[in-house]
Amino acid sequence: MELHDLWFVAIATLWVGFFFLEGFDYGVGILTRALARDDRERRVLINTIGPVWDGNEVWLLTAGGATFAAFPEWYATLFSGFYLPLLLILVALILRGVAFEYRGKRDSERWRGGWDLCIFFGSLVPAFLWGVAFANIVRGVKLDERHEYVGTFWDLLTIYSLIGGVTTLLLFLYHGAVFTALKTAGDVRERAIRLAGQVGVATIVAAAVFLIWTQTQHGSAATAVTGIVAAAALVASYLLNRTGGRDGWTFGLSGGALAFAAITLFVALYPDVMPSTVSAANSLTVENAAATPKTLGIMTWVAVIFLPVVLIYQGWTYWVFRKRIGLQSIPAH
Repeated sequence: MELHDLWFVAIATLWVGFFFLEGFDYGVGILTRALARDDRERRVLINTIGPVWDGNEVWLLTAGGATFAAFPEWYATLFSGFYLPLLLILVALILRGVAFEYRGKRDSERWRGGWDLCIFFGSLVPAFLWGVAFANIVRGVKLDERHEYVGTFWDLLTIYSLIGGVTTLLLFLYHGAVFTALKTAGDVRERAIRLAGQVGVATIVAAAVFLIWTQTQHGSAATAVTGIVAAAALVASYLLNRTGGRDGWTFGLSGGALAFAAITLFVALYPDVMPSTVSAANSLTVENAAATPKTLGIMTWVAVIFLPVVLIYQGWTYWVFRKRIGLQSIPAH
C-alpha cells in the first residue's frame, strides 16, 4: 500500500469516527426542541453531551487538516466548489458552540430561548448538509481539466444528494435518540425510546433508498457487503430499541450503521477523491491529488506518535462521564 492510499484510509477513518461521535451530538441538539418539554429537560439533554461535544468536533478538524496536508488539491477543489454549503456548516457550528457556552449566562427565558434555537439549527443544518456534500463527492461534480469546479450551487442539489442529506439527518436524529436513552433516566429516557422507534422506521427507509441507489450507480462487491452490514446494524438497533433494556447494544449498533454507511461511501469513491462528471480524465484521484511522499511520510510519523494520546484522552473523558443524567441532576433556576 502506497502512502497516499494509507492516508486515504486514514481520512476515511477520521470521517467514520466523526459520524459516529458527532452524529449523536447533532441528534441530541435537534432533540432539545423535539423531545424536551421544558428548560430542565433541555438542560438534561445538553448535559449528556456537554463534556464531549467539543472533543467530538476534533475529528472534523483533524479530517480537514489531514485532507489539506495529504491531498492539497482535493482540499482546494472541495472547499472552493462547495464553498457555500461548507460556509453554512461553519456558521451553524460556530453558533452552536457559542450557544452551549452562553445559554446559561443569564436567567432569562428569552435569552435561553434564542440560544436554544441556535443549538437546534446549528445541529440540524450540518446534519443535513454533510449528507448532501458526501453524496455529491461520491456522485461526482463538474470539474474541468484544471480540476476546478465549474458548476453552480444549484448543481449540488440533485435528487440523489438531497436523499443523502435526509438520510444523514435521520440517521443522526435516531443515533441521538438512542444515545439519549442510554444517558438519561426517568421520563426523558422513556420518551427518547419511543421517539427512536418512530424515527427509526423513516431512517431505515431513507437509508435503504440511499444505499441501494449508491450501490446501483457507484457500487461494487465490496460496497454491497458494507452496505448490507450497515443496513443489518440499523435494523438490529431498531428491533433492540423496541424490546428495551439493552440501551448500550442499541446505541452501538446505531453507531455501527453510521460507520458502515460512511465506509460504503469511501469504498465507492476510491481510487477517486473527487470524480468529474465532465470527463473521467478530469477526476481527482489519490495519486494526482496527493502531496509529496516526503510530506506524507512526515505526517505518518506525527500520526503514529500523537494519535494514541488523543484516543486515550477522549476515551478517558467518556469513561469519566459515563453515568446517566436525570431531572434530579439538574437544579431548578
